[in-house]
Amino acid sequence: MLELKKEGNGEAIASSMLELAKVKVPVIAIVIGEGSSGGALALGLGNKVLMLENAIYSILSPEGYASILWKDSSRVKEAAEKMKLTAQDLYDLKVIDKIIKEPKEINDEAFDKVIKSIKKEIKDTIAEMKEMSSEEIVEQRYNKFRNMGEYITLN
Repeated sequence: MLELKKEGNGEAIASSMLELAKVKVPVIAIVIGEGSSGGALALGLGNKVLMLENAIYSILSPEGYASILWKDSSRVKEAAEKMKLTAQDLYDLKVIDKIIKEPKEINDEAFDKVIKSIKKEIKDTIAEMKEMSSEEIVEQRYNKFRNMGEYITLN
């Protein structure tokens, strides 16, 4: 059981992520708009992380990044590029598993298409994982989380 402590938001986020990592059923996370702030870190613990094509996912907004790094929030576009927060960037870094395409037009029909795509991905993921044991589900989630992203070591 999750116990609330007085250590602040960082502790609450870390404790929540630890508990989510132990869940013995599949976790499907879907970023549909802007997944940001430290709380968005938990989305990365999904067995399957899906993201709409035009959504963004990051622990900090580009404005916040530019303000912290350069003390200049007007450099938001440059910050967004460096942050790699688009669906394609995150797919390439293995942070997300699939990009859900979005129609270019914005209307009720387009909305229905996106909803159908999301529903299909949820059904496909459940079908894919329903034969896995609880232990396999937890292990798959752990391995996925440990293997996401890429980095280089500077000498």
